[in-house]
Amino acid sequence: MILGMSTYYRIMDSKLSHFSKTAGPGILFACTAIGVSHLVQSTRAGADYGLLILGFVIVVTLLKYPFFEYGSRYANSTQTSIIDGYKKLGTPALWLYFLITVASMFFVTGAVGFVTAGFFENLFGLDFLGESTIIILFVVCVGILAIGKYHVLDSLIKIIAIVLLVSTVSAFLFTLYNGPIEPVAGFEPKDLWDVSGIFFLLALMGWMPTAVDLSSWNSLWTLERMKQTDYKPKLKETLFEFRLAYLITGILAIMFVTLGAFIFYGSGDELPNNNALFANEIVSLYTHTIGDWSYIIIAASAFTVMFGTIIAVLDGYSRSLQRTIELIFTKKEEQIRTKFRVLYVIFLLVISIGSLTVIFQFGNSLKELVDFATVLSFVIAPIIAVFNFRLVTGKFLSKESQPSMMLKILSFAGIIFLSGFAIFFLVMKFL
Repeated sequence: MILGMSTYYRIMDSKLSHFSKTAGPGILFACTAIGVSHLVQSTRAGADYGLLILGFVIVVTLLKYPFFEYGSRYANSTQTSIIDGYKKLGTPALWLYFLITVASMFFVTGAVGFVTAGFFENLFGLDFLGESTIIILFVVCVGILAIGKYHVLDSLIKIIAIVLLVSTVSAFLFTLYNGPIEPVAGFEPKDLWDVSGIFFLLALMGWMPTAVDLSSWNSLWTLERMKQTDYKPKLKETLFEFRLAYLITGILAIMFVTLGAFIFYGSGDELPNNNALFANEIVSLYTHTIGDWSYIIIAASAFTVMFGTIIAVLDGYSRSLQRTIELIFTKKEEQIRTKFRVLYVIFLLVISIGSLTVIFQFGNSLKELVDFATVLSFVIAPIIAVFNFRLVTGKFLSKESQPSMMLKILSFAGIIFLSGFAIFFLVMKFL
């Protein structure tokens, strides 16, 4: 009996050790997703349309799942990023990915940075600095990544994940206990099926849980984690870590929609369009539920979540751009280490400057910037979805590394869903 327990503990200790060496990429993905799509879009969805929107959140999260998982699956199976896989599909596919990345990166990073700056101002009372707050934020983020790179990012994001879970679950449980607010007299719910409602639905699904083209980041972070720990996890270990993170991401989305619905829906109040005021309203949402004593804790937690998101977004875009340029302009892997060493930092600066330009162009129109970025992501999602599916179901992966039949069927459904809504949006927008 003692020998059996000893063996059991050794096995458990070994599994925990392996998980700790594997954990990181999935957590990074979760923090990237939870930022704008949850704090902003999910809360807005619940506030404007109530729990009616929950079905769409669950369906789109489920149908997008395979294409994010394929990034991790491909990296573990081939020891290369899925961006390398795009090159195997043909140079046009790699160029198309590059163009998609360039077309979206300033708007996506700008939207995330704009929201983060709002929570930054709210926490430290820096609204008197105006646009300087956003510049300071980007300078700090670029400095952290240029100096520390993945190691700092990995350590920081795990702390952020714990803070996020504790604060959100606490607020959610208190909200369920208190129940939804009573609608004010004469309250009329918004129509989800008019033009503005459909446009918002597309924007919500565009980043729920995040943009499909960000699946390439999973593969890059998976490889970087292997390099950092000098441990190559089994495929099932990599997939378990990602699936756990994805499940938590989906559950938190449901929680944020519920928070918005229970506290705002029917109140007659509109969430502000100014980033700092929006941040204050979100923090007030939590404190209204938990208690005024929690304001500073929630304000710090919300900013920390968004700070983790903007750090991850800057790293993801810079890392993916670097790899894409390396693959386009070099033929031999050994040339990459000497020719493109400084590209990562250069792209950090380029993306930051371009994103700041976008932010200043949109001014205080938080909703417009976020909706534009998320709809753009939704329109290009089917292309990346098809690329990822082809890479993990064809000749590029061994049979034992390929997804199950159930996952393939879910992929077909996801591609049809994403393509159908993207075409519907383009028709509605231009015809």
